[in-house]
Amino acid sequence: MTATVFRSLEEACRGAKPCALAIGNFDGVHLGHQALLRKAVETAGANVSEPNKEMPAVLTFDPHPTTIVAPERIPLKIYSLEQRLDLQSEYGAQQVTVLPFTAEVSRLSAREFVEQILVRGLRVQTVVVGENFRFGFGQSGDISVLSRLGEQFGFQAFFLPPVLTRGEVVSSSAIRRYLLEGKVVRANRMLGRCFALQGPVVSGFGIGSKQTVPTLNLRPASHQVIPRGVFITETVDSITGKRWQSITNSGFRPTFSGEELTVETFILSPFEPPAPAQISVEFRRFVRSERAFPNPQELRAQILRDVARAQAYWRRVAVFGKPAASIY
Repeated sequence: MTATVFRSLEEACRGAKPCALAIGNFDGVHLGHQALLRKAVETAGANVSEPNKEMPAVLTFDPHPTTIVAPERIPLKIYSLEQRLDLQSEYGAQQVTVLPFTAEVSRLSAREFVEQILVRGLRVQTVVVGENFRFGFGQSGDISVLSRLGEQFGFQAFFLPPVLTRGEVVSSSAIRRYLLEGKVVRANRMLGRCFALQGPVVSGFGIGSKQTVPTLNLRPASHQVIPRGVFITETVDSITGKRWQSITNSGFRPTFSGEELTVETFILSPFEPPAPAQISVEFRRFVRSERAFPNPQELRAQILRDVARAQAYWRRVAVFGKPAASIY
């Protein structure tokens, strides 16, 4: 079921139903975020017999709050807003409010945030947040404040502890760091799925088809985390759902003195045109760092060696299945 999306508080005021609300930026919709969503779904299901049954819901923000309160610290996005909305729906949210984070919103006190947005706007009956949740002007509100306000306004609040994977706290900042370092397997473990770049297929520079190997060129969302290097990937037609095993280079094409970051994907199986209009590239394993080669011929030879490694990887997957340790 696809979630109903409200793009403003005004829209939500007109259409939101009483809800069990998970709150957060949900960048990555990682294992910690998934725990919040499961709790909201569980709570809504437990109260399904109530006269005003709850809807499992999400409150998220766009742009990221740091855009207003600390513009010098705006983090790169793990996923575009549309990817986040799709994932929130996949994990059980039935209504999502995307609150435009403005200077006016940033000045709301903790009490005003709860009264104006959560109670009047979104009709919350249950709120689910992480234990480190902060809200209100100057981050003056914490879980103890939210608990007291819940008692005053008649909603229940649940506070979930951090989720750990292999002894490490799952967080968006850790995922960003791992992706930027090319450590996609570690990032994938925290995400609970393969990290994916999604976007339209665009024309390249014509070099691959003439001098190396032909590729599909993806234009990712702006200000998004892009792992650098060569990776074993799986490419998905976003419209038809068709999948291809692939290998992807994301970087600046140093052999050709490139200045613009590109995401170029070579499909391993025979590929018949036309090219898909929009693709999602799922990153599975790091192969090597990007580097300059003396000439296109040596680069092409290296690409073919990379392709051989990717084909060996997919043969192992075919024999042994999708081992969680190597993919997630």
